Amino acid sequence: MSQLTLITGGAGYVGAVLVDELLNAGRDVRVLDVLLHDQDGVAADLEARGVDLVRADIRDGDARRAALEGVEAVVHLAAIVGDPACARDPEASQEVNVEASKGLVADVRASQARRLVFASTCSNYGRMDDPDVPITEDGELRPVSLYAEQKVGIEKALLNGASGDLVTTCLRFATVYGAAPRMRFDLTVNEFTRDLWDDRELEVFGEQFWRPYIHVRDAARAARTALEAPEEIVRGQVFNAGRSGENYRKLDIVQAIQKQTDRGSVTYVRRDEDPRDYKVSFDKIRSVLSFETEMILADGVGEVMTALSNDEYPDPYDRRYRNIP
Repeated sequence: MSQLTLITGGAGYVGAVLVDELLNAGRDVRVLDVLLHDQDGVAADLEARGVDLVRADIRDGDARRAALEGVEAVVHLAAIVGDPACARDPEASQEVNVEASKGLVADVRASQARRLVFASTCSNYGRMDDPDVPITEDGELRPVSLYAEQKVGIEKALLNGASGDLVTTCLRFATVYGAAPRMRFDLTVNEFTRDLWDDRELEVFGEQFWRPYIHVRDAARAARTALEAPEEIVRGQVFNAGRSGENYRKLDIVQAIQKQTDRGSVTYVRRDEDPRDYKVSFDKIRSVLSFETEMILADGVGEVMTALSNDEYPDPYDRRYRNIP
């Protein structure tokens, strides 16, 4: 059977890195991506490397079905990603994250594909009663944002039979960071690093709240690991994707950045709009799939600083580097 893998959202922040992972693993790759964030350069690079790029919206059923021709596995990354982007346009978020995801699952079931990896989020855990106790995959889901509610809904549908006979795996990714072809500077670690590197004043709220983090290349490796694992150990399974030692507060992130630069200043302020507070256990992915991250927070901070210093992102405040204008 073909080793052709379809990545929806494959020109995105995690997607373009996952393409590298799969190409290096000897797979053929097709990407379905609408290039919402001006990723023409990323797209051109993917095509130059032999990727079959379908420029289309995940909401386009004909495009989805055409992209699935000859595909053996699917990694579904395409989404309106993040709480602010979803809150800004709830209607589009519903269409993309819910309706198009359901449509894709139905299309995959009708195709010859065997495996589906669904990109979910640790934000599903929301605000925990006791954030000092790392939560496992069996813990209560308490989403506090539209984005997380939508991810929880698709997860539940997949695990309750919507994916039929597909070998379906849900990966709850920690918050991602690190340099990538389609860079995002609206993610906590990358944003904080950019602002302090640029000698700006950084305003931080919720500095005591816990959150898990994962480097973008490790996130891509987790998806590849799920694709390559024996069917019987990943079928119908949920895995937190990250590293147990990589749970941090924003205060910890600031301190890690300040160890690598003395530029910028930090002001801590009080806001109430993001109540998420959770530590996550990643023991399951480590024990079942033998997956361990290769990067830690300090590595990502140094990498982003180096990329900025090398002018790899000429205007790191440009709108293309964030998911909302």
